[in-house]
Amino acid sequence: MRLKVIIFSILLSVAGITASAQLSNSDNKFERPLADVIADIEKEYNVQLRISEKDVDGKVLRYANWRFRPDVEETLKNVLAPFDLMALPDGAPGKYKIEEFRYHRRTVEEGRETLHYLASKYSTKEAWELRREEVIACLKEAIRINPMPAKPDSKPILGKVRKMKGYTVQNIGLEVLPGFYVAGSIYRPAKIKGKIPVILCPNGHFGDGRYNKDVQTRCAGLARMGAITVNYDLFAWGESALQVDSKTHRKALANTMQALNSTRLLDYLLSLDYADTNRVGITGGSGGGSHTMLMAAIDDRIDVSVPTVMMSAIHYGGCPCESGNPIHLCGGGTNNVEIAGLFAPKPQLVISDGGDWTANVPELEFPFLERIYGFYEGAVVENKHLPDEKHDYGPSKRMAMYRFMAQHLALDSTKVLDKNGVLDESAITIETQDAMQVFGKNGENLPQNAIRTFKELEEIFRTLTAK
Repeated sequence: MRLKVIIFSILLSVAGITASAQLSNSDNKFERPLADVIADIEKEYNVQLRISEKDVDGKVLRYANWRFRPDVEETLKNVLAPFDLMALPDGAPGKYKIEEFRYHRRTVEEGRETLHYLASKYSTKEAWELRREEVIACLKEAIRINPMPAKPDSKPILGKVRKMKGYTVQNIGLEVLPGFYVAGSIYRPAKIKGKIPVILCPNGHFGDGRYNKDVQTRCAGLARMGAITVNYDLFAWGESALQVDSKTHRKALANTMQALNSTRLLDYLLSLDYADTNRVGITGGSGGGSHTMLMAAIDDRIDVSVPTVMMSAIHYGGCPCESGNPIHLCGGGTNNVEIAGLFAPKPQLVISDGGDWTANVPELEFPFLERIYGFYEGAVVENKHLPDEKHDYGPSKRMAMYRFMAQHLALDSTKVLDKNGVLDESAITIETQDAMQVFGKNGENLPQNAIRTFKELEEIFRTLTAK
């Protein structure tokens, strides 16, 4: 009955009979102030819409009431799309918040439709590998590292080695492009015998960046297990912000620079005489999870991947450092689930939880990924889903990652798990930010050639990549 009332009311509005629409007709393309249209939607559908004044002030919608449909969400999409706005659930049924269009978000149903469409492109290993080749080539072009800019011939800036219980830490500053340096910390086993694995630990947007307790713990734990690991600043975060304004972290070039940072650091670590070039891993959470999937797809040197709390068909990465380049437009459109699939048949563990956009992974995204891995006999792909946890890279997520890395990179998990298999990271030291800095609090130790503005970086990059 309620639906019939809504439809009838809409038809009256469309016909221009309601008082609020009397001045709307074909002569002026049925235009009406957006604020009035929003008010009508609230009344007609009995919903509450939260929207800032700046998003409606002075805006006029053409064919306004013609955009109404029986379904409120379809109506909101029709009404808001011309202004690059979108409606998102706002904590309770019948409540929505209206925000700037988020190109990186999808509904669960839209995510399902996208995965169904992508799956229709390949039903055999041969068809998948043609698709894989196409998307990887496009990713390298889209992220602007094909061709790869020439590598500076400078040596890394290495700090003093700090001895911990079962591992060491050493700060590193590495010139990525002429005058631009990435800062990080290298974690090594206290005793190195023979060749040992290398693991990149890119950061996400967790508080304190690479100084974050969970980030330090993850790197130290892997070092105690027998690997060389490195964590490093996001672009324009931490010490990187000494060279470029922190606001430029939300520039598309951040996506490019973070790929270059990982590539250059891996170049260096694999040049060490005790590095095993056949045992290379990568793992990061949140934005670091996006980066994990991307680097695993485009860098053939990586052998094991553990993207954490990020593989999703409904969220493509909200920061331009994750999605600012058109990587998700490759191959006529892709998403992080298919990008994760590009790593097949190499071992991959996807960690998800119930408190963020990875809540649906076991039912929605993981079956798609399993299908791709199914093209390869014996290929290993796993999902550790923690339905009662939220968005982080906390202890239970680390425990799952430790076990997977130990299995596939021949590491000693007893260094982080007790005799009963319970996580034990008590031997790990959490350092202060000052101890982990490479260039000093105010950049006083930056090399003389260090650039100091984003504009300089843009010009250097443009010069080096000009074709």
